[in-house]
Amino acid sequence: MAEHRNPSPRDRGGERPRRAAGPRTGRRRDERGGRPGGERPAAERAGVAPRGGSRLAAKGPRLPEPRVPEEVTGRELDRAVHHQLRTLSKENADGVAKHLVMVSVMLEADELDAALAHAETAVRRAGRVPAAREALGMVAYRRGDFARALTEFRTVRRLSGSEHLLPLMVDCERGLGRHTRALELASSPQARALTGAEALELAIVVSGVRRDLGQLDAALLALQLPALTRRGGAGVHRLQYAYADTLLELGRVDEARDWFQRALDGDTDDETDAAERLEELDGVVVEDLGEGAEEPTADEGDGPR
Repeated sequence: MAEHRNPSPRDRGGERPRRAAGPRTGRRRDERGGRPGGERPAAERAGVAPRGGSRLAAKGPRLPEPRVPEEVTGRELDRAVHHQLRTLSKENADGVAKHLVMVSVMLEADELDAALAHAETAVRRAGRVPAAREALGMVAYRRGDFARALTEFRTVRRLSGSEHLLPLMVDCERGLGRHTRALELASSPQARALTGAEALELAIVVSGVRRDLGQLDAALLALQLPALTRRGGAGVHRLQYAYADTLLELGRVDEARDWFQRALDGDTDDETDAAERLEELDGVVVEDLGEGAEEPTADEGDGPR
């Protein structure tokens, strides 16, 4: 995918092998390529095209595709995604790459309907490319369509063999209200083998599941990883934010404030609202003056003296 901030698990709690061929029937085909004894398939005898259609059969009408700006070339994608697209023709690979870039752009702009149109187009053109299925899953996740997102993430897992989407899969189970299944998936050997930012995201999701169940002490414990006390690193500020939010839920306000500050210090991309949370705790009220409104000037003061 193009470089962009990937959507992270919902913050209610604080926030790749091919399928094996089917079993052989063991029945020997006639040397001429037909069924045993040379009998033609029933569908062929009836004049019906075989399942899957003839290569010369007319294709259905091509669905209209969303527009891609001329400045988008597709080269904005990561090298790993381009490697996946090598299974396609050059023309198709170029088109799919452009749509994947647009998914990232539209997600960044929070234009979810447009992102969905580009993601669905990419999947229609490259349904067995993991990056295309992941893009569609990400859009569905952001839209709150957790059943569809989970289906797409499972497909990515099957096609690629990668477990990097497990935190999002657990959060989809949570979003569907299946907390027991979420915890079972989070405790699977594959989930326990996660490292780095993915392990931190999984801890945040598990903490959120525990909070949903009213298990606040367990929610706090789920976040107490060695990375919690670091002063940098991918995902550390999100872990600290979730920890602060859970402390606040437990009524430990002073501790919560300290951890919100740590999260803010490490949140260089404004992924969290730690600044706003600190202002709330400090009693700072920021008023929205509304469109077109102006703040009083120094000459106006606060009224007549």
